[in-house]
Amino acid sequence: MWIEQRSWTAAEGWSAAEKPRDGTSLVLYFAAPGVMDAEALATELHQRYGDAAIVGCTTGGEIAGNEVLDDSIVTAAIGFDKATVRVAARDLTDISQSHDVGAELARELAGDGLRAIFILSDGTKVNGDVLVAGCLEAVRPEVIVTGGLAGDGARFQSTAVGCNDAMRPGRVAAIGLYGDSLTIGHGSFGGWDEFGPPRTITRAQGNVLYELDGEPALDLYKRYLGEEAQGLPGSALLFPLSIRPAAGAEGGEVVRTIVGIDEAAKSMTFAGDVPTGYLARLMRGNFDNLVDGAGKAAETANTGSPCLAVLVSCIGRKLLMGQRIAEEVEIVSDVLGPRAALIGFYSYGEISPHGFTGKCELHNQTMTITTISEA
Repeated sequence: MWIEQRSWTAAEGWSAAEKPRDGTSLVLYFAAPGVMDAEALATELHQRYGDAAIVGCTTGGEIAGNEVLDDSIVTAAIGFDKATVRVAARDLTDISQSHDVGAELARELAGDGLRAIFILSDGTKVNGDVLVAGCLEAVRPEVIVTGGLAGDGARFQSTAVGCNDAMRPGRVAAIGLYGDSLTIGHGSFGGWDEFGPPRTITRAQGNVLYELDGEPALDLYKRYLGEEAQGLPGSALLFPLSIRPAAGAEGGEVVRTIVGIDEAAKSMTFAGDVPTGYLARLMRGNFDNLVDGAGKAAETANTGSPCLAVLVSCIGRKLLMGQRIAEEVEIVSDVLGPRAALIGFYSYGEISPHGFTGKCELHNQTMTITTISEA
């Protein structure tokens, strides 16, 4: 297995111009919205890497090595010795299609030797929870599912995904990785602190929250935010909700980020489901804990082998940490060591098995890492 990494900015162009290696199996790329025409980018990558599978998405920031970049494009080309790759894509026209799209992609990729599926999805037109559930229903339990939702900075206007073609909104792409030679590691941790009393979700539909403790959810949320409420929905990235089943019910705690609000309905829309009957608590960031969480994710994902490490971190972490955001990538680099090649992006949602239950879920506000190595 070999890895070639490159980056592009408008000022400096591509960072490496040497002749590409033969036998590229997969190219991953993450691009800031609007920095290069999507058709032009797809053409450039195909000209360099030929028939390789080429998959990427828009971001809220890019990761290359131990650096966090903005207004750039980062790529990782991988050549496998024995493993093979297949890709599939579908277009979403309505959020209600999320489950079926996840199931269709998984069924298309299902087959002998499937070890893992890595998903990149539009971040504004999908219910990530339901997408993941559909995927899991169509594959064997031992198949590892990870990935993330495309980003658009803090704008939440339009995200895009490409799969052997130009990026476009409403798309979901899935990469299937096959072969006994592969080792796939994964880890996902947050580091946010809870505050305020737990509230019961008394009315919700899918990923739309209407009431907490019988009170309009948006009213209660604004009361907690105080002056920060004037910046909604963007300021909600700094104050996510943790949700968990009521006592005695199955399931672990997950974090949910608001992606939209409805003033008339006094409701909030999240990147994933917020089931009625669950308990919810407001959260806020602690810089040291967020960095420690990234380190824990790296420890869990670390297989001890040379690898490609794909980092999917939440845009909310980036907005909160500001100039200190590089610290969470640096600690990942330190834990994984010099034999790990790091690439990644800041997302609207992260897909990974839960650190405690082992069940794959949509997460928000986490650092999620997938490591890929080949014996």
